[in-house]
This record gives sequence, structure tokens and C-alpha cells, in this order.
Amino acid sequence: MKVTILFICSCLAWEGLGKPQFPDQEKDPLFWNTWAQRTLKNALILQKLNQNTAKNLILFLGDGMGIPTVTAARILKGQLSRQSGEETQLEMDKFPFVALSKTYNTNAQVADSAGTATAYLCGVKANEGTVGVSAAAVRSQCNTTQGNEVTSILRWAKEAGKSVGIVTTTRVNHATPSAAYAHCVDRDWYSDGEMPAEAVQAGCKDIARQLFENIPNIDVIMGGGRKYMFPKNQSDVEYPGEKKHFGTRIDRRNLVEEWNNRMKNKNAYYVWNKKELLSLNPNSVDYLLGLFEPGDLPYDLERNNETDPSLTEMVEVAIKILKKNPSGFYLLVEGGRIDHGHHEGKAKQALHEAVEMDRAIGHAGLMTSIYDTMTVVTADHSHMFNFGGYTPRGNTIFGLAPMLSDVDQKPFTAILYGNGPGFKVVNGLRENSSVIENITWSLAQSAVPLSMETHGGEDVAVFAKGPMAHLLHGVHEQNYIPHVMAYAACIGQNRDHCMSSSGASSLSAALPSLTALLTLIRLFC
Repeated sequence: MKVTILFICSCLAWEGLGKPQFPDQEKDPLFWNTWAQRTLKNALILQKLNQNTAKNLILFLGDGMGIPTVTAARILKGQLSRQSGEETQLEMDKFPFVALSKTYNTNAQVADSAGTATAYLCGVKANEGTVGVSAAAVRSQCNTTQGNEVTSILRWAKEAGKSVGIVTTTRVNHATPSAAYAHCVDRDWYSDGEMPAEAVQAGCKDIARQLFENIPNIDVIMGGGRKYMFPKNQSDVEYPGEKKHFGTRIDRRNLVEEWNNRMKNKNAYYVWNKKELLSLNPNSVDYLLGLFEPGDLPYDLERNNETDPSLTEMVEVAIKILKKNPSGFYLLVEGGRIDHGHHEGKAKQALHEAVEMDRAIGHAGLMTSIYDTMTVVTADHSHMFNFGGYTPRGNTIFGLAPMLSDVDQKPFTAILYGNGPGFKVVNGLRENSSVIENITWSLAQSAVPLSMETHGGEDVAVFAKGPMAHLLHGVHEQNYIPHVMAYAACIGQNRDHCMSSSGASSLSAALPSLTALLTLIRLFC
């Protein structure tokens, strides 16, 4: 009864405000016509394409950030600023070029984060559960690794003399970042402690070990995953009494200590908390290893602002270090916990993660230039997440739909998952959603009961700006992305166009000097 009264009151309040609620200026056709004409003029400017060579490359990867998540995050961003939300612009919304990416794995219609990471980092589609290997490799079969390794754009950039970095809110040896440096037939082989003995004996390497051995001297590494770097049962520096955070390495290696020893005379720093990170002078740092949690970093909503850096703070430090290289840089940034929030049916956590990644995108934009920096924002896959129910303008994104079900006469949340842990039955009937529950948001409702919600199979968006961003248009296979980025930066296999364009640009740069020289000759000869 209490739930019904709360629901009716909320509906009456909405009715009393008049529907829909929106700014008076939107009633005037001139408002919409002016806005459209302004957008048209901006679009016409884009006809002059940016064909510069990209000195810098940045890839922002929102793990699980499907198009419904982008839309809901946009609304949330606006509502956090006391706006209705729908008209808000995300930073990625401002990018001039947008494409769709087909996310399927070679053996999966609905993809996982490992096979997709191999696609958008290595340029090759792969099997689910594998990183940095082709589809000829079989998940968990160690003997299918050798000979099937594929290299990533991070390696191509490093070999071209650029600085390279990885920033993530997950473990640094999680699926997305690991495809940048590892070749592993099982994404779950975080350390040798998670590997079957026969795989270790056969010579396969765990992912944490490969982080330090495969690509020497990755300039910036930041994220979680500390426990996978330390000997088994070694206590954690931050949580010394909690066994679940103890080291996991059976080989007894201390990978952090090894890194410190190897980088001793190279202006290299290892940090494990926000205070240490922000106390660094990036001008004096050439190499940085930051491991801020034993596992994944906490959700941004649950983050300790005193001890844990935000994604934006990590990105700022990374760019300050990497941009010192006159040859430029490649930076992979993952908003990895968007995915985790969705899996747990915690839409509030997932959307706040997306908003924080968008904040990092905006900050990176302020620190770089579209004239020499190509920035791409995309997702690896989507989720069974959506929102609807004819909600009115300005409806809180975490609110109820403005109606009762015409089947069981109960309210329902605007946000719904197709499956997941939010399915609840009380006395044989669907659970009654209350306004109070919506505000606290433990779990969003789901149609099918699962302990963990699943990925979605639809295409995801690709947003691009900077040199050669116009090459990301239409609908593409996901593995096309690193080929475009490499082409823009003249790294990897597409370099023929660089010779001609660099020659032309060198000539044009020299013309003013030649003109000045000829003028002087005329004056004095």
C-alpha cells in the first residue's frame, strides 16, 4: 500500500507541474531553427578535412559503454548540473566524426572484452577470452600461443619512437589493457597463481609478467592489480591484514621490485596512492608505474578521494609525462568499471563511471590540440541495458516510468536490464518497485534472473576528432580502428603516404625561408 501511495504521489506531482516541463524558449520554432542552422554551419566547416599527421594518439575505451549507456550518461551529466539532462552535451558528443563498430568475436556473436581488445588494439579479430593472439589460438590451450601472436598499436608507436601509456580503472592486467602488450590464450591468467600448472610448465607466461617483459619500458602504467605483482601470501601495503589482497605469484617474483631495479637511473617512479601520484613533478618523471589497488580501482561513487586518484587525475599526469617526447605519444585510457557496474546490475555506478570518463575526455582535450592529436572514443561491446517507459522530460534517469504495468498493475523502473541480478519475485509475483528504492538504487530491475548481467551484441559508437578522424565514418569492423589511428600517425604498416606528405610539408615550410633569402640577395647583390 505504501509503495502505491508513493507512486501515485510522484505521478500527481508530475501532473501538477504540467507535462512536459521544458524551457519556454523551446516553444518558439526560432529556437530550434537557429540551433539547427548553427549546427549546419559547423558541419560545413568540416568539409575542410584535417589531413595533418597525428603526432599524438589517444584511445578512450569505455568498457561496456553501449549507445544506451552513452545516452543515459548524457542525461545524468546534465542532471548532476541541475538541468533536465536530455539537451546536455557529453565531451564525446562534440567530436565531429561518428561511426559504428561491429563488435562480434571470431567465435562469438556477442563479444567479450578480450577478443574485442585484440581487434581495436591489434587490428585483428580474435576468439573470445584471448588477448594479443589471432583466431588460430584456442582459449586456455597454451600450445596454440606460439606463432599466433599479433602486435598492438601501442607497440607500433613505441617502435616508432613515441612514448606510450596505459591508464585504466581496472587491473592493469585485465582484458582491455593486456591486449596492448600481452599474447595470452586466457584472459584470466593474471599471474602464474591463476594458471594451470601444465600451462606454466609448457612455457606460457602470465599476463602480469608480460606487462614488464614484452614491451620494454612502457612509459606510463596506471591502474589496479597490485596483488598479481607480488609473491604469494605477501601482505599488501594498503590492506596488510586482508588475505584476499595478498600477493598471488607462485614463482615468488616481486615484479615491482624488479621494475624499480631495472629503471633505477631512468627518472622512474613507483606509486601506490593518490598522494604519492600528485606529489610527483611530471617534468622530472620519464617512467611511472602506479598500482593503486590490489584488484580493480573502486567505483568513482565509492572512491576515497584522499587515497584513490580519479580517472581524470591519472589521465592528466599521464599526458604531462608523455607529451614531453618531441616524437609524440600513444595513450590507452580505459573506463573499465562501466562494464562491472552493468554486470552487477548497478546502473548508478555504471553511469557515474561513464560520466567520469567523459570528464577525463574533456580534460585531455584541454591538454592537447586537434591539429596534431587524434582522439578516438569507443566501446568494446554493449550491455543488456536500456531505459524507456515514456518518461517525461527531465525525469530522473534513476526514476520510475510514469505508469503502472497494464498486466500486473505495478510500477517499474525506467532503467531496465534484459537479464541480471535485479530480477526479484515476492510471493510468486514481480517485486514492487518503490520510489525509495529508486533513490537508493541497489539493483536495477531485470527481465531474466542471472547472477551476473551479460553483454549486448549490438554495434557500438566510435567518436573521433583530430588528424584523419574523417576516416572513421559509416559502419566498420572493430579491427579497423587501430589501422586508421596508425595511418593518421604514420606508424605501423601504412607509411607510403607519409613520405609524400612529409616531403610536401617540408617544402611548404621551407618556402618562406627561401623567399626571404632571395629578397636579401636582391637587396645586397
